[in-house]
Amino acid sequence: MKTLSLHRLPALVLITLFAATLPLAAQSPSAPGRWTVAQADAWQAHHKWPVGSNFIPDNAINQLEMWQKSTFDPAEINRELGWAQADGMTTMRVFLHNLLWQQNPAGFKRRINVFLSIAAKHHIKPIFVLFDSCWDPYPHLGPQHPPIPGVHNSGWVQAPGAKMLENPGDYPQLEAYVKGIVGAFANDPRILAWDVWNEPDNTNNSSYGKEEPKNKVELIDHLLPQVFQWARAEHPTQPLTSGIWQGDWTSFATLSPTAKIQIENSDIITFHNYGWPEQFAAAIADLAQYHRPIICTEYMARGVGSLIDTILPIARRDNVGAINWGFVVGKTQTNLPWDSWQRPYVLIQPPVWFHDLYYQNGKPYRAREIQIIRALDKNTHWGPTPDPPPPLPIP
Repeated sequence: MKTLSLHRLPALVLITLFAATLPLAAQSPSAPGRWTVAQADAWQAHHKWPVGSNFIPDNAINQLEMWQKSTFDPAEINRELGWAQADGMTTMRVFLHNLLWQQNPAGFKRRINVFLSIAAKHHIKPIFVLFDSCWDPYPHLGPQHPPIPGVHNSGWVQAPGAKMLENPGDYPQLEAYVKGIVGAFANDPRILAWDVWNEPDNTNNSSYGKEEPKNKVELIDHLLPQVFQWARAEHPTQPLTSGIWQGDWTSFATLSPTAKIQIENSDIITFHNYGWPEQFAAAIADLAQYHRPIICTEYMARGVGSLIDTILPIARRDNVGAINWGFVVGKTQTNLPWDSWQRPYVLIQPPVWFHDLYYQNGKPYRAREIQIIRALDKNTHWGPTPDPPPPLPIP
């Protein structure tokens, strides 16, 4: 997560305005097959403003438990997405996993289709995440372990796992997964976008860092462009993206090698920010230089200053999609803070929830947060907004 100060904002605005007069190629390279700015703008104009959450039902500890045949729960998904629809959400970010494809491609596709049917009934278009570098590097099929008491996201797993990542001989299986999933749904209007890899260069230093491949980032920097190519080979009508989340974003030249790969291959720009409102606004100003639709695919961590109350109005003002981490509190335990990996919250609970919006019975954790989401979801289409939204009513 980068730190930006308020005094830089005017300069960033001037840089953004000046960049708009330059050819796009002068600002950043563009990978073969990447959408043009015009294509990205046309896609944006045909969709509602994306607002929603990163979604996993409360009875699943990770992606595998959500999607495996024995634990896939359409009734619970329908119940929870009903709350999302009622409160004005238009998207959900949902994680898939390559092991599910290897286990049973046809069955996995059927369950994805069931999920999409439920989401469409609730007027929600999900963003599907294909790979993820966060948390446990040793995923396995079958029953998943129960939550570790007091620990944030104690069962989440990486995709692919460390063993596959370290073995290029397994990459054809990863290619088959990407092409199989994207190809099956490439023309499906129920899907908003494909997030090909979540935080690819995350080495999980505060949790599983000692168990990670020592050359993990190097391996991923080699594999990530191929993943984009595999997905693009299926000619999806939905955009491809991978969200940048750390480093200096003031110019393409200052990006990390991984972030450069993400930006030059992404049809739309996505990012993560769990910082204060001024940091969030500065991140948007940095990313405006690429002249593409922008979605923040992770934000909202109450204990460190990222709040629905302060962040979401900025996103709406700047016409940026916003997807907070966590929907319903459950087995992921993401209502607990990140530092629970060092100090589990067993006997003492944190003073406020870290992530998540709802209790398991559908009651909002904070009614005001839901009121804000409802108040801001007014426009039918997401296209450029000529006037800023009216100020929020004071409760």
